[in-house]
Amino acid sequence: MPSNRSVSDAPITQFINCRILREHELHREDLWVREGRILDPEKLFFDEQGYADKRVDCEGSIIAPGFIDVQINGGFGIDFSQASDDVGAGVSSVAKKVLEHGVTSFCPTLVTSPPAVYHKVLPQVKVHNGGQHGAGVLGFHLEGPFISVEKKGAHPEQYLRTFQSGGIDDLMETYGGLDNVAMVTLAPELASSQSVVRELCQRGITVSLGELLDSVLILDQVPAGRTVYYGMIADGIHTNPAALRIAHRAHPSGLVLVTDAIAAMGLPPGRHTLGQQVIEIQGLHAYVAGLSEEVNTQHEVRQLEQATLHSCSVEEALEAASLHPAQLLGISHRKGNLDYGSDADLILLDDTLDIKATYISGEEVWRKAP
Repeated sequence: MPSNRSVSDAPITQFINCRILREHELHREDLWVREGRILDPEKLFFDEQGYADKRVDCEGSIIAPGFIDVQINGGFGIDFSQASDDVGAGVSSVAKKVLEHGVTSFCPTLVTSPPAVYHKVLPQVKVHNGGQHGAGVLGFHLEGPFISVEKKGAHPEQYLRTFQSGGIDDLMETYGGLDNVAMVTLAPELASSQSVVRELCQRGITVSLGELLDSVLILDQVPAGRTVYYGMIADGIHTNPAALRIAHRAHPSGLVLVTDAIAAMGLPPGRHTLGQQVIEIQGLHAYVAGLSEEVNTQHEVRQLEQATLHSCSVEEALEAASLHPAQLLGISHRKGNLDYGSDADLILLDDTLDIKATYISGEEVWRKAP
C-alpha cells in the first residue's frame, strides 16, 4: 500500500466504531493518532478507503481523555509520605496499578509531615510521561504542613507550621526545594500566605487553599476573573450526595474529582499508614477524614453522575476527572482533552462507564480481561 503521509512517515493508528468526547459532547467519528498525539484527519492525504497502519475496533465504546488524579496519597500498600530509600519504586508501583482505573497521569500527594520527610522524598521522584510502565507523574502535590490548627482535619497537629520569616523562605526550608512540585495546599488565613501564593503562582505551581470545610478549594490563580476549581471526593462516603448535587449545579465547570486515596486503596481491612499516622481499617471503609479504601477515579465518575440524579451528564462527569484537573494545573493545551495535537492519553469505556482499556501516547497500556 503506498504511503500518502503529508508530513511524517510515522505510523498512524485509527480508532473506529467509537464515540469521542470532544467539546463537551460525544461524537460518532474516528480518532486518529500519530507519534503519540491526536491527529487532524483533514490534514492527511489518503486514498478513497483511508489509510492507517493499524485500526482499533472500539466496538461502540466511548473514548474519553485519560483521568488525571491531582490528589492521591498512595495506594495498594504504598504511602507516598513514608521516607523510604526507594520512594520511586512505590510511586511506580501505584502508577502501574491505577491504569486499570483509567488514570493516565497523577500528582503523588504528601500529607503534612516533618521537614526531613520532604527533604528525602521530593528529590527521588521526577516529572515524567506515562507509558507501559504506568501513569505519568505530573509533579508532587504538597498538602500541608502550612495548615491552620483550627481546620487541620486529619493532619497531625505536631507537624503543622506557620510562615515565620516572611513566607517563601519557610516554604523552602520545609520542603528543601520546589523542583518537580506541581501543587501546594496551604491555609490562606495564615500570616504572609498571600506573598507565598504570589510566589508559587509566578513559578507556575498551582495553589490549593485548604483545609476549607471537608473539601479543598482549588485555584489555578487568585486574580479575579479566572475560573475557580474545587476538589470533591465523590465516593459516596466522603461527600453527601446532596452536597455533591448542590456543588455541581452551582459551578459545574469548576468541579474536579479527586480520590484522596490512601495506602489502603485496593487492600483489605487492617492497619495502614496515612503519612506519619497509623490507622486501623475495620469493615468496608476507613473513616479517617472520610477516606475510603475502595475509592478510585472510575468509581467516582460513575458516582458523580448517579448522585446528581443524572443532572450531571456523562460528558460532564468524565470531564471532571480529565479536562478540569488539566485546566487547574495549566496543562489543558496537551492533556485532559482529545483536541487535535493533544497527547493521545485516552480510555475506552462502555455505557456503564466501566473501563475497557487504557492508552498512553496512543499505545495500549492496560486492557480488561475478557
